[in-house]
Amino acid sequence: MMLSQSASTKIPVLSQIYSPKLTNFISATIMPRHHDLQNHHIISKLRIAYQGVPGAYGEAAALKAYPNCETLQCQHFQDAIQAVERGWAEEAVIPIENSIVGSVHTNYDLLLRHTLHVVGETHLFVDHCLLALPAAAKHHLTSVFSHPQALLQCQMSLNMLGVAAIPTHNTGVAAQIVASRGVQENGAIASARAAQLYGLNILDHKFQDRSNNITRFLKLAREPLLPATNTRSKTSISFIPDELHKALSVFAQTGIHISKIESRPLQKLPPNAVNGFKHGSNMNFKYVYFIDFEASVIEPRAQYALERLQKLAIYVRVLGCYPMSAATW
Repeated sequence: MMLSQSASTKIPVLSQIYSPKLTNFISATIMPRHHDLQNHHIISKLRIAYQGVPGAYGEAAALKAYPNCETLQCQHFQDAIQAVERGWAEEAVIPIENSIVGSVHTNYDLLLRHTLHVVGETHLFVDHCLLALPAAAKHHLTSVFSHPQALLQCQMSLNMLGVAAIPTHNTGVAAQIVASRGVQENGAIASARAAQLYGLNILDHKFQDRSNNITRFLKLAREPLLPATNTRSKTSISFIPDELHKALSVFAQTGIHISKIESRPLQKLPPNAVNGFKHGSNMNFKYVYFIDFEASVIEPRAQYALERLQKLAIYVRVLGCYPMSAATW
């Protein structure tokens, strides 16, 4: 597959954009990507991996990010990541946070365990539909199938309906289950496309607890991307601080806005962690932190912040630098 470089993305020499002190650190994590997959219109056919089956929201996110792509369905989020690692797909899209229920913690853990790079984001408006067999009505339902995140997003609606919530691997799979079982008492929370694909009736639109239901997906690739200099950029990092307040202060000092912060329990120190903890020795309650900040790694203020962070943390990893989503839906 032949890829063409973006005309608007000038690829600089690393030593010209990073200070010598920071060059070795960033070169392993955020080297400029010479072939820009964002320009999908000049690529013959991108293959994008997602978790689920046709009709799933992951498929919708892939098609929103790359309208002309070929989608590759995977059973688990890890399978989608591994499809990219093994060269079966150019990119994967995975959900990372939702406006109703917050972060998708399992996918933050996957970002740590794998070495793919975040090369973009896309925001998807999620209109959950309550689906059932064509002859079924709401009052017939006793159980509703869906992905655990979708069940959480519709928790109050489900409680009002008085049904049992049954988790499945995916919203599309939930629709498949209801269609294949043929039981009128079974319902599913899934998309309108899933209803069309699997011959189900839509009993209710916007079944989620809040109408403004947005899920943010990350685009992951084998090689990192350096956005064009005229593009509003976001950088995602993970780090293990010794003192969190000092680590966060580097962004306040440089006037960099942090748009997202998340923490996950630290299972073990990464192999390249340095210095160790100077404050507190109890490893049972240590955390790795994830931050999204609104600046590109080519900006001097971001370089300074990362240099300072290196001195205040025992581990820092740049997960990716990418254009900010226009957040339209």
